[in-house]
Amino acid sequence: MHMADALISPAVGGTMWAATAAIIGYSSKKVREDPDDQKIPLMAVVGAFIFAAQMINFTIPGTGSSGHIGGGMILAILLGPYAAFLAMASVLAVQAMFFADGGLLALGCNIFNLGFFPCFIAYPLIYKNIVGKRPGEKRLFMAATLSAVVALQLGAFSVVLQTVASGVSELPFATFAIVMQPIHLAIGLLEGLATTAVVLFVWKARPEILNPVNGPTSDGALPLRNLLIGFLAAAVVAGGILSWFASVNPDGLEWSIFKTTDAKQLQDPQPGAHAVLDKIQQKIAVLPDYGLKSETDGASGEEGNRETVVDAGKSLSSLVGGALTLLIAGLVGVLLKHRKKSIRT
Repeated sequence: MHMADALISPAVGGTMWAATAAIIGYSSKKVREDPDDQKIPLMAVVGAFIFAAQMINFTIPGTGSSGHIGGGMILAILLGPYAAFLAMASVLAVQAMFFADGGLLALGCNIFNLGFFPCFIAYPLIYKNIVGKRPGEKRLFMAATLSAVVALQLGAFSVVLQTVASGVSELPFATFAIVMQPIHLAIGLLEGLATTAVVLFVWKARPEILNPVNGPTSDGALPLRNLLIGFLAAAVVAGGILSWFASVNPDGLEWSIFKTTDAKQLQDPQPGAHAVLDKIQQKIAVLPDYGLKSETDGASGEEGNRETVVDAGKSLSSLVGGALTLLIAGLVGVLLKHRKKSIRT
């Protein structure tokens, strides 16, 4: 559900950039005030895992579409809303700047759509209320699945509103919404199951990490090393190997655009902010579209029906992107904690 710049006007893009920057500032303040320093390495490592997991598109049966997890609920449940939003911002910034996945003008929209709704709506209003103070497998299953579905539905509807408000495409509100919401309901159900699997794994291994559901993490708890190694290993396997099996069908947003307009792609509007930002993105994207620049497109056969092959570009992109996300998210956390200590002294 990464929006391209072609869907967004400079006014809407600038507004969402400002809104997202404000949430990042507020989240940074809350993370700086959080006494739990264990969230910093976890924020970095789980952020890298989400980057890799987003590279695996799964087919939505009977539709010709595909989807991938957003990961916002996993981050919110494991880190709390504020650190989760910063981690999601790191993931999407790396994707846009270094892999040309999502436009630079639309980056504020993408962070808001994939970060705000899971972190500040679904997590506090749905997940926490269902889980309660005594979480069990059934409660965690219901909470994680339902919250992931609701967060994605809200994010998909936000895409529709931002696109229509921009007025730079010919996508009509009613038709676009009618197509967008059902396909993202299917994607959300699958994301909910993936979210539940991750949350149940962590709950059984280290239940105190599901903070604040189980109360603050105790300093005397077992170290996080094994869990961090597990997430890093999962990130390497997901992005480096499982991404080879990813569906080549268009994702939910691309599919919805095609169903609404019969256009495979939207053309960028007249030259201006779009052209300038596109030129910048082309220069800084070291692995555009998660592939080597020398690779040719369209060599893999028909959509949704290609043989699985070792994809060096995807594997390299996963390792590079995961490492960059790990570095940026971790650096953000360290700098915030260092600033907190500096203020105290």
